[in-house]
Amino acid sequence: MTLEQFALLNVVWAVTIVLLEVPSGALADTIGRKNLLICTGVFMVLEMALLCFAPMGNPRLLFYIFMANRVLSGSAEAAASGADEALAYDSLKKEGDSRDWGLVLARQMRFQSAAFIVAMSVGGAVYDPALMNTLATWLGIPITFNQDITLRFPLFLTLGTAIMTFWTALRMKGTLSETGEKEIPEKNGLHALMNAFRLTFQAGTWILKTPFALVIISAVVVFDHIMRLVVTLASEYYRLIALPEATFGLIGSGMALLGFFIPHVALKLVRHHTPRFNLGVMIGLTLMGLMGLSLFMPVAGLIPMVLLRSAMFLLAFFTSHYLNRITPSSQRATVLSFKGLTINLAYGLIGLAYSLLLGVIRSRIVETNPGLSGEHLETMVFIRSFAWFPGYFTITLLCLVAFGAWALRHSEAHRRIG
Repeated sequence: MTLEQFALLNVVWAVTIVLLEVPSGALADTIGRKNLLICTGVFMVLEMALLCFAPMGNPRLLFYIFMANRVLSGSAEAAASGADEALAYDSLKKEGDSRDWGLVLARQMRFQSAAFIVAMSVGGAVYDPALMNTLATWLGIPITFNQDITLRFPLFLTLGTAIMTFWTALRMKGTLSETGEKEIPEKNGLHALMNAFRLTFQAGTWILKTPFALVIISAVVVFDHIMRLVVTLASEYYRLIALPEATFGLIGSGMALLGFFIPHVALKLVRHHTPRFNLGVMIGLTLMGLMGLSLFMPVAGLIPMVLLRSAMFLLAFFTSHYLNRITPSSQRATVLSFKGLTINLAYGLIGLAYSLLLGVIRSRIVETNPGLSGEHLETMVFIRSFAWFPGYFTITLLCLVAFGAWALRHSEAHRRIG
């Protein structure tokens, strides 16, 4: 597959999410969150089944299969966006105390980190033909595995988790809205669709008229898109700070371990400090991380990456805690989908801007060093691009602070909510 085809597949995935994310959230609030999660399970099973049973040897057909996979993957993410969190939060309100949402988030992040470590370890193991042949010999199974066979093993395992997700969604129960009405699917499809559009408009209006919600979503955009860009570039960064490629998997698992204790820190922060203080913590970690990354310190350059990944965990926790506390149950999934839409749009735009930045930097280096080319040139371009990150983040942060001060000038919500 060419780089152009790979880029096209990513564009298809991103466009699918952008087009479906908010409508899916509105449908979740209209026909029931459980139903959207069931759709998510169906999409996940189909997208993985396509990869598991895709025929080899026909590049053109394989590309179209990958494109269908990207559409299904984007549809699954859009369908789940907002619906899963809204169902969990409203279930907690019904069965317990919504003030315990922080405990739920902390536990969920720990499980997520543990699952990531297990997936990385098991996926890497079953992908290795030598290890699988050794295991088959030890078990007395007369089978010889090659790379073409083991290549699909992680895919089949992922298909298994997709089937488990679908089964879990089927066993879920709908929640009660704040008016006491249970989620019941609309009998008239057209009526449900019209209600979804109406709810989308209402949720967008509510966000614009709720300063604290608007500032939260704006803050997520400012922090999230630069963080995700850096994480996307992490492998090349690790290589340039003299870390062996064999350690990349271990580093990924080590970063996931942050999910075991950062949520506990986040829980204490939201319980004992104001949103303004917690924003300051986020700013400090992110700035130190971005400035440290731009230095490309051999081996020690891993520390600023840890700071940035810690900030990502805090951002996810703070966003879910504060936004769910102020959002009405009747439009929770739609509002959360609006948040997902904005951060995905911002990530797509910064990806485009970063590509343009690389082109500008490359042209300037070639002008001053005409004989420079190849890998050495690309390394210099990559290193110089990181020097732009702290300044860019500072500019967007100043815009956020100015906007937040203006939007919250007559609001007390950010002081009351903890």
